[in-house]
Amino acid sequence: MLHPEYLLLIASSLFLLSILASKTSKMLGIPALLLFLLLGMLAGSDGIGGIYFDNPHLAQFMGVIALVFILFSGGLDTEWHEIRPIIGLGLILSTLGVLLTALLLGVAAHFLLKFNWLNSFLLGSIVASTDAPTVFSIFRAKSINMPKKLKYLIEFESASNDPMAVLLTIGFIQLITTPNESLFSLGIMFCQQMIFGGIAGFIFGYTISFAAQKLNLEYEGLYPVFTIASALFTYSVTALIGGNGFLAVYIAGLIIANRPFPHKTEILKFHDGLTWLMQIAMFITLGLLVFPSKLIHVALVDILVAAFLILVARPVTVFILTSFSSLKLNEKVLLSWVGLRGAVPIILATFPLVAGITRADAMFNLVFFIVLASMLIQGSTISWVARLLRIK
Repeated sequence: MLHPEYLLLIASSLFLLSILASKTSKMLGIPALLLFLLLGMLAGSDGIGGIYFDNPHLAQFMGVIALVFILFSGGLDTEWHEIRPIIGLGLILSTLGVLLTALLLGVAAHFLLKFNWLNSFLLGSIVASTDAPTVFSIFRAKSINMPKKLKYLIEFESASNDPMAVLLTIGFIQLITTPNESLFSLGIMFCQQMIFGGIAGFIFGYTISFAAQKLNLEYEGLYPVFTIASALFTYSVTALIGGNGFLAVYIAGLIIANRPFPHKTEILKFHDGLTWLMQIAMFITLGLLVFPSKLIHVALVDILVAAFLILVARPVTVFILTSFSSLKLNEKVLLSWVGLRGAVPIILATFPLVAGITRADAMFNLVFFIVLASMLIQGSTISWVARLLRIK
């Protein structure tokens, strides 16, 4: 077992290298998060670092904590007046959009990968949601010229569609592991998760903002501690009562952002830094978890599945669900292209591993490949595609 000093040295070195990598990402024109992921792969057992890490339980636990803070920060960073004009279309994309994408990719996976139908739809559910950390980081790092309405729609969809992907993933895992489980009971679970999660988010959001104003803490430094504890408390209580904790923390952050809160500017800056810390830790951990040597043998079929998701499933979903919207054709094309996949699908891909699902290893490696392809191809070309489409 390594001494604590060596563990701290390794961890701090990886974080420092990630910070340096974020500087080079702009010059290379690729997302910083992709470099964090590649750094984790290089540090892993198949890379030059030789660090052996094969613990999906720990990776899943770390990923859940990271997502809590990332989604909470996403809510804090959203003004109600910005999303009010697009909230209807955003909710359609973050619910029906995830479902339709999962079904389309599931059909493709069944024929391309020879998975059975339940495993195919499970795979589709895992990669169906766009990724908030990836979208937020790219939009902050790149100067992309687009209408504010479209930008807010993309950000809102990416921040609010993870709960649907989580529900579908858990639902299909239950269908696989419990053959006598009915679709009706899963529908009840879905409604319960969404309703309880939404109500809890509103209650906790108002309660946290009210408490912060009344507490009048003597030490300013305790307010960030208060928000950290509140975010974790909101997620855990909501999950324990049968609601969706991810939805609850996002809504709670959104409520807090639009109500009076002591030292709000400082709190926002703190959570922005915390989000970067969580993203780096999460992507490095997930990079360590994958074995690149296992990806090479299935690269061809992985490319076909990734291409179907990027070029068929996402565009078909967007064009169907926005057919009656006021979006222009070029805006719909860009919305289709910004269907970035990131850490959330990889975290969800650990669920079948933990549940012992057949071919879960192949599923995890495929999801990892899809994420790499999405960040490398879509993430690196968003600015170029926006200019090509003459988005203004």
